[in-house]
Amino acid sequence: MTEGRLRVGVLGTGTVGQTLADRLSELGHDVRIGSRTASSDVVRTFAEAAAHGEVVVNATGGLVSVDALTLAGAEHLAGKPLLDLSNALDHSVGFPPKVLATDSESLGERIQAAFPEALVVKTLNTMTNAIMVRPRTLPGPHTNFLAGNDAEAKGVVRGLLLEFGWTDEELIDLGDLTASRGMELYLPLWLRMLGAVGNPLFNVHVVRAADS
Repeated sequence: MTEGRLRVGVLGTGTVGQTLADRLSELGHDVRIGSRTASSDVVRTFAEAAAHGEVVVNATGGLVSVDALTLAGAEHLAGKPLLDLSNALDHSVGFPPKVLATDSESLGERIQAAFPEALVVKTLNTMTNAIMVRPRTLPGPHTNFLAGNDAEAKGVVRGLLLEFGWTDEELIDLGDLTASRGMELYLPLWLRMLGAVGNPLFNVHVVRAADS
């Protein structure tokens, strides 16, 4: 892993992927976006984007993430931090969508099982994309979580989060990737809050006792 400027492959050309790619580019990283088919010098295939990246970001829809990562190629994910911010949401049932995570298996774990040599780090899946990359959009402190099995990969991802504007105090490492179950199961509450608040520009803040 190089210092400073990183090569990053962002898989997914939707709003989330484009938001992440734009912010990473703004911060000086060398970004290539991946889609099923190449459409420009910037938007290449999943495989080309993943091969380009020292870090790979999974910003695809959770229901198709494993398929998209398969197209990216296990050989292009091996040994690399794979920042997974996806949620498996079934929109066919209307709003709120059904969250396809359980207390015994998460999408993050399914991705790790499908690509055992990738270094999956779950983060940023508990908020809207604008807050992911510009946390100071909100006026006060708030919380982002990380989970993953590889400490070094989590360190790389933490470094990117700090560049986005998160503070150390706002980042809570929940431990290994099994913690992504709770992170994904938070989505039913987030979706209900979205309906109650009326817009997605909110987040939670873990408030600690003064002596903690």
